[in-house]
Amino acid sequence: MLATDSSAFRGQERADWIAATLDRLSYSAFRSKFQLSEQDRAYARAKGKVTIDRHAHEMLRSRVGEAQPRNDGRQTPWKGHPVFTAQHATATCCRGCIAKWHGIAKGRELTDDEVDRLAALVMAWIERDLRNHPVR
Repeated sequence: MLATDSSAFRGQERADWIAATLDRLSYSAFRSKFQLSEQDRAYARAKGKVTIDRHAHEMLRSRVGEAQPRNDGRQTPWKGHPVFTAQHATATCCRGCIAKWHGIAKGRELTDDEVDRLAALVMAWIERDLRNHPVR
């Protein structure tokens, strides 16, 4: 589960949390079926990690960061950007999934640290997909 005390959640602790969370998600038949499209992989490679990370932060804040996001449960498109696909794969697509998989209660705004952690998870998933599908 995602701890809410941000004071020391950096470095190895964060890396361990990401690895454990990705492993846990891999046991979900629904979550494990996602992979980036060739278009999304090309886009992610062309834009680079810094830009995609910024997009992840922006999309998480704007789509699931509020206490009661508009159209919660339906606000994240299924495709069209690598972050969207990664959000579904990492259960960061709506507040219900975030509550269920990451232990962050609905009904309150996400903290900056929580957005950072969820964005790091999204980025780790994207990076893993790119490693698993090298450029031919």
